[in-house]
Parts: sequence; C-alpha cells; structure tokens
Amino acid sequence: MSYTTDIKEEISKNIGSKSEMIAELSGYIRNNGHYTTSGFQLTTENPLICERIEKQIETLYEVKIKKEIKDSLNFSKKDLFVLTIEEKKDFILEDIGYQEKSGAYLDRPPQYIVGANEEIRAYLKGVFLSSGSINDPKTSRYHMELLIEEANEAVFVQKLLNLFDLNVKILTRDKGYMLYIKEADKISDYLKIIKANNAVLYFENQRIYRNKKNQANRLNNCEQANMDKVVATATAQLDDIAIIEDNLGKSLLDEKTQEALEYRKKYPEASLKELSEIISMETGNSITKSGLNHRFRKIKELAMRFKKLGQEKT
Repeated sequence: MSYTTDIKEEISKNIGSKSEMIAELSGYIRNNGHYTTSGFQLTTENPLICERIEKQIETLYEVKIKKEIKDSLNFSKKDLFVLTIEEKKDFILEDIGYQEKSGAYLDRPPQYIVGANEEIRAYLKGVFLSSGSINDPKTSRYHMELLIEEANEAVFVQKLLNLFDLNVKILTRDKGYMLYIKEADKISDYLKIIKANNAVLYFENQRIYRNKKNQANRLNNCEQANMDKVVATATAQLDDIAIIEDNLGKSLLDEKTQEALEYRKKYPEASLKELSEIISMETGNSITKSGLNHRFRKIKELAMRFKKLGQEKT
C-alpha cells in the first residue's frame, strides 16, 4: 500500500461527534460528489472510505444509499465503489452545505459547519479523503497536495489550512487547482490536524533517518574532499622534489628543509599535520604544521627556479 492509502485508512477508522461527521461529509462530498441521471454520486477506490461515508450518511440521515462496484477507469486494477444518494438527496446536500434550498451550488459551506476548531479539522479530513495525497517521506522530496476542481472551494480550503499556519500554496491545473505543502515540518503538522497519529510517527521517524543519512553523507563527502586535497598537495610536493633531485639541487636546501624532503618521500600519503607529528616523534625536534608548510614552500621555490632555467635553455 502507498503512504497516502495508509493515512486514509488510518483516519477512516477514527470516530467523531455528530457535528464532526457533518463537517467531514461536507468536505468529502463538496470535493467528490456530482449529479447523475440516477441521483447524486460519490466514488472511491478505497473500501474503508466507502464504508465510512456510507455509514455516516446512514447514521446521520437514516437512509440507505445505493452501492455499486465497478471496474476502475484509470487502469489501477482496483475496484471503483460508487455510492448513489437517492432518498432525502436534497435534504442531505443542503444539510452538509453542498447546495442551497433552491438546489444551487454553494461556493462555500455555511459557517455552522466549520465554526469551531474540531469541525474545521473534520472538514479538512473529508477533503483529504476525497482528493489528497502525501509523498512517502522515504522519497527524494516532501510533498502534500489536494486537487480541487472549484476555484472558490480551493481558496476556502487554503484559508482553513492556513489558520493552522501551514503556508499552503495554490497552483492552477488543467482540471482545477492544486493546493500543496513542501515543508516537512508543515506536512507533519497537517497530519496532526487530520489526526493521522500513526502516520505522524512514521513521517517523523523517516525524517530523522533521512537527516542522519544526509549528515553522514555530508561528513563523508567532506572527508573525501579533505583526502583528495591531501593527495593533491603531497603529489605536488613529490613532483617538486623530483625536479630538484633531477637537477642535483638538494644540497641547495638547508638541513631542516632537506629533512622535510626526505620525510615526504618516506611518507608520501601523509597529510601535513600527520607528517609534522611523525617528524616531531622520530627526530625529537618539535615542528608544527605551519612550520613544515614553510619548508615545503622553500622546496617549491627551488623547483620553480629549476623549471624556469630549463625553459630558458629550450
């Protein structure tokens, strides 16, 4: 199962108050339902959501709704559950804030449906059950989205979400609008709002794992970069030493610099810090990394003089 499916199945098991059920139905039906010749239909591929919506309508309005199972048209190989509201259709749609008494569609649900914090959360839960998805935090990017057809509904849902400081953005799509969140901490807060507690724990565990993994990768990359730098420095120093020795110029260096030259040849892969510690230990004469670097500058200068002389002769 996908992470989104896990979330929807988790919140489909939560039980709310009567007002919360109405608010959730409102969020779901306003973003899922549509009129057909046979009545008002709702569709889902998730059997738990189907059962939840069916039970809520039957509990609140004491009606039986028609349920059919059809082949899905999106090639997902899942059955499509179709719920058709026939009995008390207009009363139900008016009560959950889908339409007015006249039958006209409402741009936004009445205030009594989303007038309190718990009802707002329930409405947002219904919207997510209808059209929401969240990337598994194991993937390369954090992303939550809601696909909503009506412009006024999209703006209304965005305002509700941003009451919780979620920084939700809207993009226009070919068939409606996409509300989205890309910040990991905001997605985690959103899951708490719709009461997907197990999904929050999974999300946070994966965030911690990813952060630690990224930190380890950064340290490894840094270590590798340092090693590459050490190798490049040592190779350049050995090249300078080879030029000096080819030109029999070692005697032009003072005794301490000749010592550095011999130790570089003896320990070609050591860093300057490691080499300074080795020389200090083996000779009993303390030398710092900075002091050793000064000696290698003398070696480099002499090597450059020999290179210049060689170029002048040619």
